[in-house]
Amino acid sequence: MPHHTATIVWQRDAQAFTDHRYSRRHSWHFDGGAQVTASSSPHVVRLPFSDPAAVDPEEAFIAALSSCHMLWFLDLAARAGWVVDSYRDAATGLMARNSQGRMAMTQVTLHPAVQFAGDRQPSREELEQLHHAAHAECYIANSVTTEVLCEPVF
Repeated sequence: MPHHTATIVWQRDAQAFTDHRYSRRHSWHFDGGAQVTASSSPHVVRLPFSDPAAVDPEEAFIAALSSCHMLWFLDLAARAGWVVDSYRDAATGLMARNSQGRMAMTQVTLHPAVQFAGDRQPSREELEQLHHAAHAECYIANSVTTEVLCEPVF
């Protein structure tokens, strides 16, 4: 099976530390060379100790689920002979206490809006089946206990 890597880098840079007044800004480095500026969410750690312009772990979690679902959807649509022109998902996530009483991302809802080319368009039922199959195949969705909902935009 494939092995994936991510390197996370943070530096204190002479800031105080034990008083919790340090920057949470850091970087993610991926095996293909991509780098992403990351931080805690300003909803979790107040400014200026978090960076609102950076990606936070909760956003990345939502994006990973959405991206995985989309990639499977595109593959399954192509196999079925439908030509996808565009795909947009305004995915959302809900932080709440889980069954153990801990804060967790308890629900992610995908809102995929898909545009198809040509006269051959899937029916609503076929589109829902494609999304169901994409969810079943998604590696990320299969790896988490978070409830992942898919509410296609028609």
